[in-house]
Amino acid sequence: MPDILAALERMHGRERWHWDADTNPFEVAVGAILVQHTTWTNAERAVERLREARVLDPDRLAGLPDDEMEELIRPSGQYRTKARKLRAFLELVARHHSLEALLALPPAELRAQLLDTWGIGEETADAITLYAAGRPAVVVVDAYTRRLFSRLGLGPPPGDSYRAWQTYLAAGLPADAPALARFHALVVLHARRLCLARRPRCGDCDLAPRCAFSPAPPLSP
Repeated sequence: MPDILAALERMHGRERWHWDADTNPFEVAVGAILVQHTTWTNAERAVERLREARVLDPDRLAGLPDDEMEELIRPSGQYRTKARKLRAFLELVARHHSLEALLALPPAELRAQLLDTWGIGEETADAITLYAAGRPAVVVVDAYTRRLFSRLGLGPPPGDSYRAWQTYLAAGLPADAPALARFHALVVLHARRLCLARRPRCGDCDLAPRCAFSPAPPLSP
């Protein structure tokens, strides 16, 4: 794992990632919901529209009529369904009286409550727990992670569960929030820039010698 991280850092260490330590936690949570089943570019457009409307705040967003919320988040796709998901998350925040109180829950309890919220699955719950709450207990697993590690001949067998992937990755990563967030960011950047689903740009990839998709004969993991 350290050599993979080092290679990803060399290739993408200077590239911009949309969430960092200064990103507003509510913006992270909203973005994690809006990016479901779409690209970050589309989700970011919706987040920006919410920001421009000055409703990127739990109370203000909760006070919007349904049709206004749907129109603002339309660029993210499935906007009616995603508006319902945002409502469900806002209700969870309201039950805890503030976003800060919700995110201050112990990581396992926070994750469980997020998973009990309509429209929030494991990947979204872990993104909120890691990036919004800054908790080190989770690593986010997404399609990009599975693609990269499977091509490198690493990870659980094909078709294994989210939990199996999470356990595998956690065993090779530092157990602190900044490191886990950095790992996820680098994997996503790599998958978007080079390790594409179709026609990957292997000629620009430092991991190509050990990758089954590379034209060069792969090395053993």
